[in-house]
Amino acid sequence: MAAKVEIYTWTTCPFCMRAKSLLKSKSVDFIEYNIDGDEIARNKMSERANGKRSLPQIFINDVHIGGCDDIHALERQGKLDEMLGS
Repeated sequence: MAAKVEIYTWTTCPFCMRAKSLLKSKSVDFIEYNIDGDEIARNKMSERANGKRSLPQIFINDVHIGGCDDIHALERQGKLDEMLGS
């Protein structure tokens, strides 16, 4: 079964683009919350992300995994595919 992947982004954020590119390269479907300038949405994201406000913030099966560097670290460690259910 495919994992539920959610990512909070800004349109012009290079880290967001890089994280989405990794997911797309793995043919992972994800829900994107584009929160450009929306402080209410950013506050909601921050609550889910244990106070983190940087972008992107990524969740797999409702578990906060962090941002761009974190998802790429999981990929390098060979753990991302397992989390994604691949």
